[in-house]
Amino acid sequence: MNSKKTILIVDDMEINRIILSEIFKGNYNIIEATNGAQAIEIINQVPDIAALLLDLVMPEVDGLGVLKDMNKNGKIKTIPVFLITAADDEEMLIEAYHLGAVDIIRKPFMAHFIKHRINNIIELYGHRNELEQIVAEQVERLNNLNQSMIELLATAIEFRDCESGEHVKRICGLTKKLMTEVSKKYPEYHIPKAEIDKIVTASILHDIGKISIPDSILNKPGRLTKEEFEIMKLHTVKGYEFLQQFPNIIDESIYNYSCDICRHHHERWDGKGYPDALVGDEISIWAQVVSVADVYDALTSERVYKKAFSHDKAVQMIKNGECGTFNPKLLKVFEDIMNKM
Repeated sequence: MNSKKTILIVDDMEINRIILSEIFKGNYNIIEATNGAQAIEIINQVPDIAALLLDLVMPEVDGLGVLKDMNKNGKIKTIPVFLITAADDEEMLIEAYHLGAVDIIRKPFMAHFIKHRINNIIELYGHRNELEQIVAEQVERLNNLNQSMIELLATAIEFRDCESGEHVKRICGLTKKLMTEVSKKYPEYHIPKAEIDKIVTASILHDIGKISIPDSILNKPGRLTKEEFEIMKLHTVKGYEFLQQFPNIIDESIYNYSCDICRHHHERWDGKGYPDALVGDEISIWAQVVSVADVYDALTSERVYKKAFSHDKAVQMIKNGECGTFNPKLLKVFEDIMNKM
């Protein structure tokens, strides 16, 4: 099995490719390209290129064009690029450095000198790439652990509420659909996908404050009294206060979304929600979205105090304002999604 690393040499002059190949062929696999277009194709097809020796002045696509393409696809972060040049075009060299080139190999070549320089950089990049991979794996494991802890805690709350734990999963699914469509349709609510994923994770903890509500109220089969409902409403504040005690157990962004959603998922567009009587877009769009998702799932699920409503009936009740007033733009997106279900 060939364990040699690969160097790509890109130069339109054959003599330069021959000289550089002779210098490195004993320790590396050598691939050659005669212009930038060929180089781009090879870079995108061949995995684990250890270094790129790149001429700046070439036909079709020059060295700067190759560097720009590597910046677009992220290859510049993992492949060290050495410029091959005899020219002293300062402007071009400065641009090449700005695009991520690490060093210059000047013609005529000094074999022993450039061999050591390039070997050292390849070794450095190799260690860095390995370290980044290790860190990425550790972060993924930590994120998975955090996710599992969040889901476990939320599911425990759902079981106290006589739910199967599926409520959390349904909230996540609908939150993701609503957030994605709202973000696409309304520029004022645009949120990057990575942030939407964090919001979806945060939505899991929306009812964590129910841990503080007595079972006699949480699982009462009939209508709550006014006093009991006031206690039930406290789950928003209690959940927020609970999370405030553990600011470092999950990703900071997820934590911030969780606190906001936990406190504000019962706020309403007209200011008649609780606990803070927020009005309109004083309520974050993610709290608004989780609010709609929560209401829909509550309506379509059987609870100790009610039968499940049908999909169509639940949608109609939300549109008619029977469960409180919601953002008209959010309702339009909700209706579009529901019509497809």
